[in-house]
Amino acid sequence: MLSSYRRIFAAPGTLAFSSAGFVARLPISMAGIGIVTMLSQLTGSYGLAGAVSATMAVAAAALGPAVSWLVDRRGQRHVAVPATALTVAAATGLLLCAHFHAPSWTLFLFAVGLGVMPSAGAMVRARWAHLYRDDPAKLHTAYSFEAVVDEVCFIVGPILAIGLATNVFPESGVLVAVVALAVGIALFTAQRRTEPPVHPASAQGGGSAILNGGLIVLVLTFVATGAIFGSVEIVTVAFADAQGHKGLSSIVLAVWAVGSGLAGVVYGALKPRSPLSTRFFVGVVMMALSMVPILLVASTVHGVGGLVAAGAALLIAGVAISPTLISAMALVERLVPAAKLTEGMAWTTTGLALGVAFGSSVGGWVVDAFGAPSGYWVPLTAGALGVLVALTGLGRLRAGVTANEQVEAVERPVDAER
Repeated sequence: MLSSYRRIFAAPGTLAFSSAGFVARLPISMAGIGIVTMLSQLTGSYGLAGAVSATMAVAAAALGPAVSWLVDRRGQRHVAVPATALTVAAATGLLLCAHFHAPSWTLFLFAVGLGVMPSAGAMVRARWAHLYRDDPAKLHTAYSFEAVVDEVCFIVGPILAIGLATNVFPESGVLVAVVALAVGIALFTAQRRTEPPVHPASAQGGGSAILNGGLIVLVLTFVATGAIFGSVEIVTVAFADAQGHKGLSSIVLAVWAVGSGLAGVVYGALKPRSPLSTRFFVGVVMMALSMVPILLVASTVHGVGGLVAAGAALLIAGVAISPTLISAMALVERLVPAAKLTEGMAWTTTGLALGVAFGSSVGGWVVDAFGAPSGYWVPLTAGALGVLVALTGLGRLRAGVTANEQVEAVERPVDAER
């Protein structure tokens, strides 16, 4: 198994840009929860804290694809560095306004500024695609490795942000996230030899990547997937609180991420031969079905035993996550021209972010209205909607992959002549 991962790091510079990418994407998992923890401590208002965090998420969903669009057209270094500088400036303003109790509207203003944070995960995957576009086996392993890195980020990031904010000083979680972004992007963009080339203007025509029909299917499915993530998180916290052990909710959710990470490691070492679109659809179906056990557990088992059973159910549910996301990223690479790849991957992140925000809101509303166990109907419903979207768009995904492969087959001889 490990030999598959050693092979992808045989190319010079791969370990350097992947490691820097890990540091640069930590803020994605730290910023939101860091803002909530910071403002709830400084202002005593969870409502304000949640609203500011949600504003940042919406701004990232709106501005993130535009930043990635520029990355594809101007190059990673030329766009990521100034975008990071703007993000650091906005974060500094937010920290100062929070510390000195400035008017609430200033918090929202700077939260919008955080939306220009560059998508380190998309840029890392774009580098892997540039290196291994003609070697599907290695690219599959590389995407699998990055999916595991994502899971590690979302396990470590929130724990680090909350721990710093509650044990050092309230602003420290967000502060460390900003420092990690600045250092990570600086190290990442310094790796010049692995940076994908900027494609000619002729290859960048045709408008935004989101006009691709197959990508639209993926983004809509990712909205449903994000709703699963967002609702499971808030409902699990409420379920643990109802059992009198709210503090254990982070452990239960970490187990969910561990299940996904382990599945990603194993899946990356395999060499699946079925079509990408089929693998993606099967993954979406499995994600939906995996929400049934947690719903049954929450409805029937209570106390510490209920949390243990919930953890076991989420461990199993996590197995479906990484393989689905890996297949989705590979589909983006096959659907979207190389000149628009970073933007295409950023759109999937946007779909996830919107889904997380929507799932959290609906999950919280259902918990308040009907109790924590009933809240698990939200991720199950979101999963069913995801299956419906993926099934409806399956033909479009297959057609898009086939069409792109035909275009690349025609372009390769031309590139070789150049």
